[in-house]
Amino acid sequence: MSHSDFTPNLATATPRVDEEQNHLNLNDGTRIPQFGLGVYKTPADETAEIVRYAAKAGYKMVDTAAFYGNEEGVGDALQDFPDLYTSTKLWASDLGYDAALRAFDISARKLRRDVVDLYLIHWPMPKTDLFVESWKAMIHLKNEGRIRSIGVCNFQPEHLTRLIEETGVKPVLNQIELHPAFQQKELRAFNESLDIRTEAWSPLGRGTGLDGEIITSIAHKHGKTPGQVTIRWHLDQGNVVIPKSAHQKRIDENFDVFDFTLDAEDMARIATLDRADGRTGPNPYTADFS
Repeated sequence: MSHSDFTPNLATATPRVDEEQNHLNLNDGTRIPQFGLGVYKTPADETAEIVRYAAKAGYKMVDTAAFYGNEEGVGDALQDFPDLYTSTKLWASDLGYDAALRAFDISARKLRRDVVDLYLIHWPMPKTDLFVESWKAMIHLKNEGRIRSIGVCNFQPEHLTRLIEETGVKPVLNQIELHPAFQQKELRAFNESLDIRTEAWSPLGRGTGLDGEIITSIAHKHGKTPGQVTIRWHLDQGNVVIPKSAHQKRIDENFDVFDFTLDAEDMARIATLDRADGRTGPNPYTADFS
């Protein structure tokens, strides 16, 4: 994407009132906006203006990561929108107690935040067996008041169980690949059984199935786009959802989902789209980023 693809005009971004959006309670007593902006693969030099545009349009949360290489851009935007709920992530190469402490310092400095709202372990990397030590470092940072909430990404039931058994501290949230073609019903149920929120990355499935008959017919029924129907599907199930876009029109379109809900028939039809082979990203058991 070139600079010409995103020419922000903050005056044209239409703010929505906060009451249209849900905030969800987390198991540590804090709250999180249910809807936010993801900035995966957003160019570092354009991130600040994209985040500013989304915040002006009414977005209440931004999700970044050390791996994305654009925390500094998010930090620039936060100077204008200091109340924007911000999450970032500990990358696989920084797992371990001391390494996690150092990595957090770097992320907090780039974000220009004394306190980060949500810090997540990006991948469990079971082969390295360092996620528990990393979690202990995050607990330490939370106890120091430098992080409000701590969570994980891509953790499977055995990883979550081990974290809790060895530290006594539950993640507030598990961010996982989740979309109509890969619904992860068992993992979502396991999260819920532990009072851990589920957050969806790749919530639109990289476009998989958006042009299919089921999603398009539901979109036509509600006068919405297939992408809006898919985001609404997440919201109606209680998922936290962070669709990514670097284009004004799509940022606005993704946000225009608070004036309708899906009915039982819609939900039942979307449930039939789930596929065992629907994963589009790495498998948490085998992912290797070394």
